[in-house]
Amino acid sequence: MFIPKLYRSEDYELMKEIIKENSFALLISSLDKIRATHAMMMLNEDDPENIYIESHISRANPQAKTLKNGDEVLCDFLGAHTYISSSWYDHINVSTWNYEAVQIYGKVELMNQEELYSHLEKLTSKYETFQKCPMFVDKMGRAFVEKEMKGAFGMKIIPTEIFIKQKLSQNRKEADFENIISNLENSDENGKKIAEKMKLIK
Repeated sequence: MFIPKLYRSEDYELMKEIIKENSFALLISSLDKIRATHAMMMLNEDDPENIYIESHISRANPQAKTLKNGDEVLCDFLGAHTYISSSWYDHINVSTWNYEAVQIYGKVELMNQEELYSHLEKLTSKYETFQKCPMFVDKMGRAFVEKEMKGAFGMKIIPTEIFIKQKLSQNRKEADFENIISNLENSDENGKKIAEKMKLIK
């Protein structure tokens, strides 16, 4: 990911926020060919000094058939994003896009059965908790879950490089910056979210 210095962030709390709020991300590899799979990802912070990503994909997926311990992958997370119209500037210029994104390069470490089971428990708990009639893993029964696990390819991704981008019109003068915020506050949900993010960096 190309990140001009102006948009580069070293804020690891922001990184965690983007990952947690945008967990359905791209798992990219380039072993036999370039492959990309949309997959659920979770940040494991059991050891704050050694965080990593947990994920799983279908064993039938060709990407799963090529990955092994030590292979490099790229996890791509897109956070809030929105169109920025050049009509909001007080001068002629080009339109653009404001957004937050995280890319993590990492080494694959395949999960064993217990790790995969634990991963599925945590993942299900995260998304079922707020359901009217939540279906947690323990309600499914271990035998059923382990049978279904045969079709899952679980992995941990140990970060080797982390890139955080926060492109929020930092290159605009104050009047244009404020006008962008004003227009975004009257747009869709993503626009409103970017407006709030821009207020935080003023």
